Amino acid sequence: MTLADRIQHLRKAKGISQEELADQIGVSRQAVSKWESGQSSPDLEKVILLSEFFDVATDYLLKGMEPLPKENPKSKDKPNANLFSIVGTALNFMGLIVAAMVWHEEQVATATAIGLIFLVIGCMVYGIGMILSDDVTKPRAKQRFLFINIWTVTFIPLSVACNMLLGIGLIAPYPLMVNPPIGFAAFWVVYLAIGIFVDWKIAKVQKRSSP
Repeated sequence: MTLADRIQHLRKAKGISQEELADQIGVSRQAVSKWESGQSSPDLEKVILLSEFFDVATDYLLKGMEPLPKENPKSKDKPNANLFSIVGTALNFMGLIVAAMVWHEEQVATATAIGLIFLVIGCMVYGIGMILSDDVTKPRAKQRFLFINIWTVTFIPLSVACNMLLGIGLIAPYPLMVNPPIGFAAFWVVYLAIGIFVDWKIAKVQKRSSP
């Protein structure tokens, strides 16, 4: 394994992209890309910064004489961040469904409040998980949670804003159809644009950090 291979392996083991590593070391993403492709090598100062960031000896980076970063025994006792991501996502989806069902039956603002409470709890579960869970599992869990929940977390707030702007006067958890339907159509354009844009950005980060 060459120096280029070791840098790439350590970066991927940490679950970060070339751009994120570059920010930590104080170089450009292109510089990291060249290190990993073997087109150039970091100078001694950058080797030291890399060894500190990855918690490995400089001899390992330069000669491969040391093992990979020591596994923190405490990490074995920490839960997987993906569990919190799944639970948080489930609560967010439940919030949308319950809010829609209550509104369909009662047409009261309480329906929207219930939905928002579920969303807050779901995001809190996810946030607590990011604090308590194993560091190794956090990056992927974060990406997956954001990739899905950009659609759940924004739906009710955007719906309320849309209904208010259209002068409907009802705090509904989903957009209400009015005549002319241009406002209803505008909601879906904005909602889809936000979701697609965020998912596109997340997909780019995943692509940069993937093998």
